[in-house]
Amino acid sequence: MSAPGARAAGAEVPAALGIGLVVAAHGRHVVVETPERERVLCHPRGKKSELVVGDRVRWQATGDGGVVEQIEPRRNLLFRQDEWRTKSFAANLDQILMLVAGEPVFSEAQLTRALLAAQDAGIPALIGLNKTDLPATAAARERLAPYRAMGVEVIELALKADPVGSSARLLAHLAGRTTLVLGASGMGKSTLINLLVPAAAAQVGEISQALAAGRHTTTTSTWYWLDHEHRGALIDTPGFQEFGLRHIEPNRLATLMPDFAAALGHCRFHNCSHRHEPGCGVRAAMARGEISASRQRIYEMLFEELSRPRW
Repeated sequence: MSAPGARAAGAEVPAALGIGLVVAAHGRHVVVETPERERVLCHPRGKKSELVVGDRVRWQATGDGGVVEQIEPRRNLLFRQDEWRTKSFAANLDQILMLVAGEPVFSEAQLTRALLAAQDAGIPALIGLNKTDLPATAAARERLAPYRAMGVEVIELALKADPVGSSARLLAHLAGRTTLVLGASGMGKSTLINLLVPAAAAQVGEISQALAAGRHTTTTSTWYWLDHEHRGALIDTPGFQEFGLRHIEPNRLATLMPDFAAALGHCRFHNCSHRHEPGCGVRAAMARGEISASRQRIYEMLFEELSRPRW
């Protein structure tokens, strides 16, 4: 996916262009950070922008900032898509961290959607279970058991009750990597950012000033460095309620769900939907308890959703 108006990756561009990293985006404006850590307000050449946080770009200075001329090839792009639009989160990620909690009760369907989008984009995923000092943790652990069983690492956290221990556990997984943090409202995402990036408020103010927004907008992702050496980074995203997966064909759904994928290859019919056909190897795995009832319900809900006519 490239920005309309910008030169395509690999196209011939002037040798004098600078190299930069997109650390914030709002509307048609982006903040580009140079290798010298200077931040410059830029806009893409052309009327539209598909630039996202995490993009590596080629840009040139203008009288009032800069113009992005080219997006470097992306390693990956995490996005969601519903019937009406596509919303990109960030590019060139090493992993995503999906933050959940027992209080308020997290949505397993929302968690699954995020994991599916990450799997489809080829991005490793972690789950952070926050608020483990609260009584609801036992139930949350039980709900996450199928995800542990399929190989997703779950990091237990108490960001407010045990900030020191939680920071140490997180940094063991985040150091030296670019991590996108996802989480619904109330899961503790802001607490996590402020704990790991003490200068987060200052960075937000700097970006807001560059964007002339007056205050930080939550409609975009924001890049935060985790260390002075600029090796690890967190990307914060706005809270989301819906996570559309319309870019995934229904017949690919089972291949992106590790517990379902483990049972593939044993169905009587090659085009089995794993919902009602006789001789289905996936449904046999369900009957043996290898796939949880909640995961089965989520699969059937998503299959039906993704099978609706597209327009």
